[in-house]
Parts: sequence; structure tokens; C-alpha cells
Amino acid sequence: MRLTILGGGGFRVPLVYRALLDDPACSVSEVTLYDTDARRVTVIAEVLARLAQGRPDPVTVRVAQDLDKALTGADFIFSAIRVGGTAGRVRDERIPLAEGVLGQETVGAGGVLYGLRTIPVALRIAERIAALAPQAWVINFTNPAGMVTEAMSQVLGDRVIGICDSPVGLVRRAARAAGADPDRVAYDYIGLNHLGWLRSLTLDGAELLPRLLADEAALGSFEEGRLFGADWLRTLGALPNEYLHYYYFRRETLRSVQEAAETRGEFLDHQQGGFFERAAAAGGPEAAYELWERTRLEREETYMAESREASGGWQRDGHDLEGGGYDRVALALMHALADDRGTRLILNVRNGSTVPQLAPDAIVETVCEVTSQGARPLPCAPLREDQLGLMLQVKAVERAAVEAATFKDRNAALRALALHPLVDSPTVAARILVRAAGSAAP
Repeated sequence: MRLTILGGGGFRVPLVYRALLDDPACSVSEVTLYDTDARRVTVIAEVLARLAQGRPDPVTVRVAQDLDKALTGADFIFSAIRVGGTAGRVRDERIPLAEGVLGQETVGAGGVLYGLRTIPVALRIAERIAALAPQAWVINFTNPAGMVTEAMSQVLGDRVIGICDSPVGLVRRAARAAGADPDRVAYDYIGLNHLGWLRSLTLDGAELLPRLLADEAALGSFEEGRLFGADWLRTLGALPNEYLHYYYFRRETLRSVQEAAETRGEFLDHQQGGFFERAAAAGGPEAAYELWERTRLEREETYMAESREASGGWQRDGHDLEGGGYDRVALALMHALADDRGTRLILNVRNGSTVPQLAPDAIVETVCEVTSQGARPLPCAPLREDQLGLMLQVKAVERAAVEAATFKDRNAALRALALHPLVDSPTVAARILVRAAGSAAP
């Protein structure tokens, strides 16, 4: 099979390639990288060359200079673009913070700004895919993943599927804390991208979650347990996605971000900019790989540092520094689609009737059964009122942002910003919109 990666100069692309090299099925024979930044994609191609060294039959890598050529003949297309680069992320985070509300890549006003900039490009890509590779499966990594997947699905229907490594990471951490093999547990997870809850965790039909929630030591042994605290998790009766910390502890996380010396976007802008500059100057696969591995580890160690600081400060567990979630979900999804395995995965797909209160075409993040026919969301237990209420409000924000980006509708953009639970005033939302328009890159 042929795989095309859009955003082929992305920092996390080597994780996907490493997973392909380690795949016993050797299902992908060729990877095509496409990126609008020639230097970045050249450096990443060097890292991939180092990963392939010593392999008896490595996956072929080629770099395409043209989007249409990259898409033609592809069986799978990974979309992992970053419109505006890390500099755009810096603006997305700093503009809301200047107005006293959270600035974050995918959550709050920052996520809306990122979506408004990204969706028009994602739609143009979807149209080219529909024209040149209509039978390809599109796996969307591009953030905000739920919002972008929803926009692309207007063109591609069910052939675009969004993925995220947060839910699978939560399931695996919770299973280990409960003393169970993460590969054997079943689970119920429902929500939107970066806004969901693990509400059931079973092993051989036995429910593990109540016992885990009652065990103070076990809760303190993994990331979400430390992030939210045992008392609040027992009150919720569920394990939230880590990004819900921005909602449940909005004062604490906002204060932590405001007091930090730099935003996450600024850190990554400096860190990754320095990596690509040094790797391009060093020359050769070995130097590029060593620089990449050191930079990757630092990136993982500092992930969501502001939330960890707001909840007492602690270091990430070694399991979470391996970088093995993003790529594992992608490979499992590809296998399920290609081999008709009936695999169960947490994915971003069209709702159908899963959450009756949402539109059938709204993208939700939930447990799906994946076959060669696509990803089908499984029925789930009814949502509690607090869960449903938050989902409905954030989904209204996402759909307004898609409308605004698609039709260049300022009123829809203002509605998307003002209705977000983390934006506390329509006046503030309007000022953010004005600031964003005035600071957009030429």
C-alpha cells in the first residue's frame, strides 16, 4: 500500500515511519512526504533515512514537490498540516491571553483561531483528494482534530477519520493503574476531541473503574489521577481526558499559563526552529536523528506543563515519554481498514445516532468498530447532563467555526468565540477577533 503524509516535514512524522518499519505485516511499501516547507521535509527525510538503516527491507520514502502528485495513487493519506507554522500557534495563544482568557492550541479561543485559519486549507486539500484519490482513506491528525475532520467530512464523507493519541493514552494508563493488561481491556469512551470521558473499563466482563476510583494510591500512580485529583475524579465517577483540566480547573490553568515565562507555542517555536536549523546545518541522517531524538524527549517531558504545575507539579511517567500513541493508533486504524479485522478504536467520526442530541453529521470522539467498510461508532450509555451540556456547547462552537471558515462569515466567527465556555464575554470575543485579523501573517 502507498501512504502519503501531508505535512511531511512535521516533527512527529518519524514516529509514524518507525511504526511502519516495526510493522510485522509490512503493509505499507512506500511513503510519500509532502510539505510546503522544503527545509523541514528535507530534514525529516534524513531522520527517516537513519531509522531505515540496517533494516532488511525498509519502507521506501520519496518527497513530492507537488500536492496533486503526492495524492495521486495513494491508498492512505495522513493529513498532519500546521497552517501558519508554530508562529501561528504563538499568535493563537498570545492574543486570548492578552484579553485575560486561556490561550491554548486546541482549547478555548486559541483553538477557534487555529481552526479558522486551518479549515479553508483543509477543505481545499479535501477537494483535491476527492478529485485525484477518491478511494483513499484519509486519516486526519491536523488540529483542532474534531473541527478539521468535521469540515473535511463535508467533502469526503465517511472516508475521513480523525485520530488523537489522548484517549488511547488514558485507557492504557488507567488499565495499568487498575492492574490490567492494556491490550485486553474493553472500555466506554465518549465526547469530542480533547473533551471526553472514560466511563467504563472492563476486563473479561468485570468492571474495573469503581475499584480504581476508590483506590487513592492507584489514582496517584498515573497522569490523569494526579492531574485531576482523587476527590474530583470520585465526584465525577469517570476519568476525563487530560484536556478537560482546562475546563474543570480554568482559574488554576489560566493563572499558570499567565505566570509562565513562555507559552507552549513559544517553547515549541524556539525548540523546533532550533532543531530544524541545527539539523539542516549538521547534514546527514545520523546527526539529524540524534538531534531529533533529544528534541522529542524534551518535547514529551514538557507536554501540558502548565496543567501539571497548576495541579501541584510532577514529572511525566516513563511510559508517556515513549511517543507511542499517535503512531500506534494510526497503524491500528490502517490495518483495520485494509484487513477487515473488526478492530475497536477510539476515533473521531460522524455521530450517526450515537448521541441523539447531536446532529448525525457532527463529529464525535468515541469507540468505533473498524472494518474495510470504515469506522462505525458503537452505541454508548446515555451521557450525564453535565457531560452532555459541555459537549453540546463546544460542538456549537466547532460548527460555528466551520461555518465561519467555509463562508468567511464574521458573525459565525464571533459566535464561535463568544459561545466557548472559556471565553467569558462577547466583548472579549470581539476584541480577540479584531486582534487576530490585525496580526494575521501576510
